[in-house]
Amino acid sequence: MFDTAVGSRLTDVDGNTYLDFFAGAGALNYGHNPPALKKPLLEYLARDGITHGLDMYTTAKGEFLHAFEDGILKPRGLDYKVQFPGPTGANTVESALKLARKISGKEAMINFTNAFHGMTLGALSVTGNSMKRGGAGIPLVHATPMPFDNYFDGTQPDFLWMEKLLQDSGSGLNEPAAVIVETVQGEGGINPARVEWLQGLDALCKRNGILLIVDDVQMGIGRTGPFFSFEIAGIQPDIVCISKSISGYGLPMALTLIKPEHDVWGPGEHNGTFRGNNPAFVTATAAIKEFWSDDALERSTIAKGERVHEAFSEIAARSQTVELTPKGRGLARGLQFGQPELAAKACAAAFERGLLMETSGPSDEVMKILPALTITDAELDEGLAIVAESVAAVTEGMSQ
Repeated sequence: MFDTAVGSRLTDVDGNTYLDFFAGAGALNYGHNPPALKKPLLEYLARDGITHGLDMYTTAKGEFLHAFEDGILKPRGLDYKVQFPGPTGANTVESALKLARKISGKEAMINFTNAFHGMTLGALSVTGNSMKRGGAGIPLVHATPMPFDNYFDGTQPDFLWMEKLLQDSGSGLNEPAAVIVETVQGEGGINPARVEWLQGLDALCKRNGILLIVDDVQMGIGRTGPFFSFEIAGIQPDIVCISKSISGYGLPMALTLIKPEHDVWGPGEHNGTFRGNNPAFVTATAAIKEFWSDDALERSTIAKGERVHEAFSEIAARSQTVELTPKGRGLARGLQFGQPELAAKACAAAFERGLLMETSGPSDEVMKILPALTITDAELDEGLAIVAESVAAVTEGMSQ
């Protein structure tokens, strides 16, 4: 039973500490209770700042919008209108799907194999995992999955199937309103799309008049290095979904970013009671000012990610009995097990040694790590040593 947390460590009620390689499933990119965010939050609460504001104008919301425009969008040459949907990742996805249908007048969506976009019905309709889809209890329609990058292990040209279906009037494919994609599939197994694949997808959408939605809920806010995970490809999606670490403090908050020409919402057409979570605006503003005034965090994240990749490659090379494959980008990393059941056992072994991790992938075959971007080098090395020990503990004596 956990009680307190600071930085990359949690402490339970008995005083035992655990190193956190989970970071709230990517909601705590700056760690637990970061001081630079906690101080303005406490000050805001102490002066009776508005906590709940629906869609009303508040100082906290205004300060966030100015900070986001000046600190994030303008330096990257991006022009988006900012919508506050309900404060979850699934809700920003729902708003994106609804808006794309309203813009285009079309119903169908294209998603990708092993995608994960949330647990509400619209988000589930574009999610790949059969177990999660099964929980809907009704048919999930109006979406067609296409192969994600490297789905055929490089044996087929990119977008061969997708382009054929789009161009063939006999394919039976409903004309799509939009394509929704993660640049790195997190829940799907830490599957990174190559830069050229993302650029090819963007070009394909433009050629065919299809809107491009990037779901940056887990991979945004610096998780892969840049603030937006799609920056490396030099693309500008029509709609961007943001949540998880945008508040910087684990407070519920989500954004739907919309190219100005696509803002066709009518008043109240997508609303929600908790769009005005003002404490989240306060910490989000502080996070932008603290961590994104320069590129130091981005460079640090990329360097730490390379350190993880080296460590995972060493673990894989040492394994004589089980095939292990390093995966990922930035500080979204995974180690895929040739024997899927061993990934969960490795995570359990790590927990016994004081390290929090989770599994991902369609068969939970990937040991997934999402450390705080602010983790120290010493903490990172400490955790990687536990990972190596835990993998060795469950793979020794196994046969492929």
